Formats: sequence, structure tokens, C-alpha cells
Amino acid sequence: MAVNKVILLGNVGKDPEVRYPQQGQAVAQFSLATTERAYTNANGVQVPERTEWHNIVAWGRNAEIVERYVKKGTQLYIEGKLRTRMWEDRNQIKRYVTEVYVDVLELLGRRGEGNA
Repeated sequence: MAVNKVILLGNVGKDPEVRYPQQGQAVAQFSLATTERAYTNANGVQVPERTEWHNIVAWGRNAEIVERYVKKGTQLYIEGKLRTRMWEDRNQIKRYVTEVYVDVLELLGRRGEGNA
């Protein structure tokens, strides 16, 4: 048995890019930031705030929703799975990128609209 599931709650880092490749099905790509708040542990050691950036890919209906409603700063809840792509650059160097492919997408609002 294997499980490949990701759950993220964060803010969109830049306006999404939406394309309609040859199949005609929309695909949206954007970055999502998740931030762990700073805290002080029991020993009095301060742990600073930490932000992780995630590459998000949405297809079909989810991509159409992203195109209509998602902008930089929008807060999203995402469930999906991890996928890693490999390609060769112009110098034949192998490059890798890990992306979250969206299964569930929920709009939670934008920063400054009363949502934390």
C-alpha cells in the first residue's frame, strides 16, 4: 500500500499562469507559500518564522476556477499529490521540479479580507 497526499493552507505568491494546451483542457500553475509562525520553545530558544514555497499545478475545472478567482495573496486550501518532473536544459543538465497536482481546491479569501 502507498499514499501520496498533500494538504496545504497558504497564500498565492504571484498571479497564476493559465494555459490551454493541445487537448484544450486548462492548466494553471502558481506558487503557494505556507508559513510556520515563530515561537519560543520550553528552553527559551526562539525559533524564527519559516516560509516554504510550493509549486502548484491545477487541471480542468480547478484550473478554470483558478483563472477566474485566484490572484496574488489569495488564501487557498489545497489537497493533492506530489509529482516530480525531470527535463534537460540547453546544456544537457538534468533538472528536477516537484509539484503539487491539485485534487481539491477551496478558496478561503485574500490577505487583508479578515482571513488569517
